[in-house]
Amino acid sequence: MSTVFHKLLFDISEALATDELAALKFLSLEHVPVRKQEAIEEPKAFFEVLQEKDMIKVGDVSFLKELLYRINRMDLLAAQLGSSREEMERELQIPGRAKVSTYRQLLYGIAEDLTPEDVKSVKFLLQERIRKNKLQDNASMLKVLMEMERNGIIKEDDLRILKDILKEFRADLKKRIDIYEEKTKGGRAKREGFWLYMLALKEFLFSKQDQALSFGEDMAVSNLLDKKGKSSCHGKKNISLFLQLMESYKMENNPHGYCVILNNHKFKNPCENREGTIEDGNALKRVFEWLQFETVEHMDLEAKKIYETVKEYSKKNHSNMDCFVCFILSHGEKDKIKGTDDEFVNIKDLLTCFSGSNCPSLAGKPKLFFIQACQGSVGHPAVTVQEDCSGHLEMDAVPLPSIPDQADVLVGMATVEDFECYRCIRTGSVYIQCLCDKMELLCPLRKDIVTILTEVNKEVGKKVLNGSKQMPKITSTLRKQFIFQIPQCQ
Repeated sequence: MSTVFHKLLFDISEALATDELAALKFLSLEHVPVRKQEAIEEPKAFFEVLQEKDMIKVGDVSFLKELLYRINRMDLLAAQLGSSREEMERELQIPGRAKVSTYRQLLYGIAEDLTPEDVKSVKFLLQERIRKNKLQDNASMLKVLMEMERNGIIKEDDLRILKDILKEFRADLKKRIDIYEEKTKGGRAKREGFWLYMLALKEFLFSKQDQALSFGEDMAVSNLLDKKGKSSCHGKKNISLFLQLMESYKMENNPHGYCVILNNHKFKNPCENREGTIEDGNALKRVFEWLQFETVEHMDLEAKKIYETVKEYSKKNHSNMDCFVCFILSHGEKDKIKGTDDEFVNIKDLLTCFSGSNCPSLAGKPKLFFIQACQGSVGHPAVTVQEDCSGHLEMDAVPLPSIPDQADVLVGMATVEDFECYRCIRTGSVYIQCLCDKMELLCPLRKDIVTILTEVNKEVGKKVLNGSKQMPKITSTLRKQFIFQIPQCQ
């Protein structure tokens, strides 16, 4: 990284107060999840996370400019970044330039305009909705707003409770929310209208599942689906396409299922030890325990024990579970996973344990497998991008699995076949850490797993690692959308 760029970030971080850091973190919540922010206690650490997320980098500090503008640090904006209030106002009026959402700006503005007495009133009126230890005297209004979001009390399209609270003593701020809602109502009404229309269409198609559509009905449905961005098709193909669009797997149980982590760290040959994999295991446990999975980590397994462990879970009764998730973190070869004893187990054999006949209690339910390992020994050609974890990367040699011909299985691979993937010995693997970050950001937005993995592909694909690139791969026979449910209260 450029010394000049480093110096710039250092100088800015030195000039920021504790409350200003809290403001920057709050304004960045759409890009850096709460759980990632919890460990950040100083501006330098915050800037490091923004660099990891590619939100700021050499030659592009537009997000940093926006943040400083939002917290009214015009002195830093001018002295360190050569910009001004007027320039930023012009810049942020251009569609797509603002990275801080209108919703986040609204909440921050409200927090800034509340007096200490107002904040006490807000806390008092929230006592029955939020635990008292979260409403202590030293809790800032930004902390209170984050707790309201965490508990589902407020969200981007539902600020009714906040309005009801503010109308008691700050009618001006309640009016500000009214104006925000009025501006956003048009777009929301269009979205709601679209889904009402789609639900009505769904009812019609369900009624026709076992019937041939008339020519007129078929053409009408084809045209309607085509207008929504889908290519025209006929008869039952239309119904199949639409039902796939609308349906998602049920996620009703608690726990939703097992999340099994097979994590090989120490090998027979100490030179093969996978440093950084402990961090991957910790990140996965944090995320999947949050998502209400029964999360179990098995460390340092020999090849035979890897197979026996997977088979043991396939023999369990999953009738009261919604799905099954398995992570395999190890070395390997083409189509094989390497045990700590330097022996191998076939990936296909592991997946076959969960076929419909071998695991009937998971038949028709989603089975997700994620494999952190190389697919070969060649580095992907790189473009000029800032390098990550420079000097601290290792490779995991492992194979491309061949998915059995069965439904409801997804395999996420850290890289495509014939290429390497990378693991930072200090912070964990690029793929697993990015996956955890994206899940924390996108699961609360009800994004499905394929959408999340596509975002992971984009994020990992942007990085340059040891002069090479890494491109993850998604292989899926899922028949419906898979959407992780998050707990309503934290």
